[in-house]
Amino acid sequence: MRAIRNDMAADDSVLVSQIVSSIAASMSGHLRSVVEDLRERLLREIDYLDGDERLLEVLTASLEANIGTLTHILRHGIAASNAETPPAAVEYARRLAQRGIPVSSLVRCYRLGQDSFLRWCLEELKRYGGEAHVVSATALELVGITSAYIDLATQRMVAEYEDERDRWALNQGAVRAGRVRDLLDGRDVDLESAEVALDYGFRQQHLGLVVWGDREQPGDSPLPALERMVRSLGQRMGCLKPPLFVPVDELSAWVWLPLGQRTVWDNEVLAEAAEAVDRPIRVAVGAPGGGVRGFRRSHRQASQAQAVVVAGQKPAPSVTGFEEVGHVALMCNDIEETRAWVADILGALALDDEPHARLRETVRVFLSSGGSYAAAAAHLGMHKNSVQYRLRKAEEVLGRPVREDRLNLELALSACCWLGKTVLLPKLG
Repeated sequence: MRAIRNDMAADDSVLVSQIVSSIAASMSGHLRSVVEDLRERLLREIDYLDGDERLLEVLTASLEANIGTLTHILRHGIAASNAETPPAAVEYARRLAQRGIPVSSLVRCYRLGQDSFLRWCLEELKRYGGEAHVVSATALELVGITSAYIDLATQRMVAEYEDERDRWALNQGAVRAGRVRDLLDGRDVDLESAEVALDYGFRQQHLGLVVWGDREQPGDSPLPALERMVRSLGQRMGCLKPPLFVPVDELSAWVWLPLGQRTVWDNEVLAEAAEAVDRPIRVAVGAPGGGVRGFRRSHRQASQAQAVVVAGQKPAPSVTGFEEVGHVALMCNDIEETRAWVADILGALALDDEPHARLRETVRVFLSSGGSYAAAAAHLGMHKNSVQYRLRKAEEVLGRPVREDRLNLELALSACCWLGKTVLLPKLG
């Protein structure tokens, strides 16, 4: 580019810089849609992202930070080597290392990002007329600066990944996690040696949990509080051995409570233990299961319950059981199809506004109460006549009685209750 610049008139060089800056400004104005497009591409082309909502949240933050930094560099003529590493990008690299995802996947994210970003830039460049040599020089400028930033960012992120991987490997929890992952993945494992290494027996009933929290400040981790809560819970529930606590990353952990030969557990005790923690945490719970098969199944159910809570993007109870949301968990496998199906079943009743939310909740409670006006009124804390009025209004919106096609109606209402805006229709106006 420098050689080309030497052969270019000064005015042309200024024009190239102006066009690059203008393209970057346009990209900044459409940052949200650019990030969303790239996020969808990565979801299609990178397998490990599928269904992991918490990792997707970190990825989205990293994309926003990196694209924002790169457009800032282009817009203001800043050297790539002077750009700060976005904290969100560092966090994403560290999360991949903590979860044992290969570093090649991290590098591929950056290469796909570079490809998409340059395609967007070159599409914008088509809008500008002018002489061919100016357009060519502008394209080279965009490619050169973008490549320099991506090369530098990739080097930094690989270094962060390797440092975090080494730190994580030194933690005994990583060894425990490896053993547990082998069991969950159905690999051939010596059960006796696994029991000794994990100090946990598999020939009993297990209750699988997923526990997680958020950072309250930079560098903070909820893991110590989560582990204390789990120890307390084991004591409250009368477990004869300590629960198995396996960190997944710095914000979440997998847990199994050893129930012995019991197949029941007290949900209130679990809720009390979670609410006693001095910071907000969430717990997802599977159903008790026996042996290695039950160990796997209870964990899988807890993970599915967590997926519902995370996908819902709304305040959730401190404890969510699979038995409450199992049917909704299956819908989380394809949110786009679920949203379309909810709209087909509910029509305008799926609008995301307060009046329709009240109608949805009234119909949901009425149907779950066996179609009893009195029971629904007691649950909702209102007069029976008010329940009847709301049901009539809901039927007007639906265009049919609420008792018609009841199974699909209840499922759609339950999806709205748990997943909220994720599956609702945008409100009018």
